[in-house]
Amino acid sequence: MAGRTFAVIAFGAWVALSASVIRGAEPTADELAQALQRKYDAVADFSADFVHTYQGGVLKRKLTERGKVLIKKPGKMRWDYDAPERKQFISDGARMYFYIPADRQVMVSPVPPDAAATTPALFLAGKGRLVAEFAASYTDLPADLPTGNLALKLVPKSKQTEYDWLVLVVDPASLAIRGLVTIDAQGGSSTFAFTNLKENVGLADDQFNFRIPRGVEVVG
Repeated sequence: MAGRTFAVIAFGAWVALSASVIRGAEPTADELAQALQRKYDAVADFSADFVHTYQGGVLKRKLTERGKVLIKKPGKMRWDYDAPERKQFISDGARMYFYIPADRQVMVSPVPPDAAATTPALFLAGKGRLVAEFAASYTDLPADLPTGNLALKLVPKSKQTEYDWLVLVVDPASLAIRGLVTIDAQGGSSTFAFTNLKENVGLADDQFNFRIPRGVEVVG
């Protein structure tokens, strides 16, 4: 039954998006944002490999990192960075933990309420609303991401301290998110490219538990 419900909702999102194609035109940015919201309302969890690239801004060089991400609603995320340095960003739905083993330090903060959850990562985890909290428009596809996708620029309607605006890179056929780009106040760009994305894989809750290692500094 759950699989059938997901299929019906996903099909509805696809029909809404493809209506513009039938009219002979690309969907508007608002139509794409609405279709994305409908699709990801029906996705309970997903996993993907990612490549994270940061350049410009406070760094004067290009930094590339790799890892795997797990996301499960409501509000659970796990970003495991494997190279070049091991680190973890985990949300259990109530608290978020950022851990760098080499630094022997864990930063802990509460998960923001839905009204304050304006990052696409939290949107994917079931927090926040794209259409209500962002102004959407099309932009050029970032150079590091594959061609054939659509780039949706999202400007938050309320000012954010960590970024000025974002870009979601979307496969127009499946509505799968292929990339995420943020631009910070210093002009730095942070790009996530996603591959091997698998939706509704049945992730267990215990994959999002984090135990603070003994002897590390905890920063709240």
